[in-house]
Amino acid sequence: MSATPERALANQKALFDAFLVANNTAFAGFEKLVDLHVKVAKATLDELSIKAQEAFELKDGQEAMAFTASLAQPNAEKALAYSKHVYDIMAGVQSEFAKLSEAQVAAQQQQMIDVVDQMSKSAPAGSESAIAMIKSSLATATSAYDSVSKAAKQAAEVAESNMTAATNATFKAASDTAARTSRVRKAATAAA
Repeated sequence: MSATPERALANQKALFDAFLVANNTAFAGFEKLVDLHVKVAKATLDELSIKAQEAFELKDGQEAMAFTASLAQPNAEKALAYSKHVYDIMAGVQSEFAKLSEAQVAAQQQQMIDVVDQMSKSAPAGSESAIAMIKSSLATATSAYDSVSKAAKQAAEVAESNMTAATNATFKAASDTAARTSRVRKAATAAA
């Protein structure tokens, strides 16, 4: 019942391939994060330049107060958008790792089934009940893993929908606040 050199080599190759896929997935996620950070830094510098020019053009205290109030709102929205992008990247990487893990577990389960089948072919007479117990244990373990995996996927889906709902609610509140700030600024400018 010992593994043949070919089977051992195939198992090692499969593990190495899985390792490479995991590394590529992690690196792709890292690349996306770096790209996001570069884009955010560039946009921040561009916006800072524009806002500095606007600040130099202010004429009185009322304009300065309205200008200052207008700065906070977009920054909160940008911070939220940035957080959402980071979350999406990390969730994508986690999803790829989960798929890889599921594939590895499925391969291991199949290997165990193959071993039990090989063992049952060469088992001595009278060992049928022991083989049946092993097969039943394997089926139970597989079923338990599937149940836990489904529950984890459902929990991830609920977390994703909650994150989306919270983000949408925050963006709506931020938009409402921006509209109110704009009305106040217009009223202050009109009063001056």
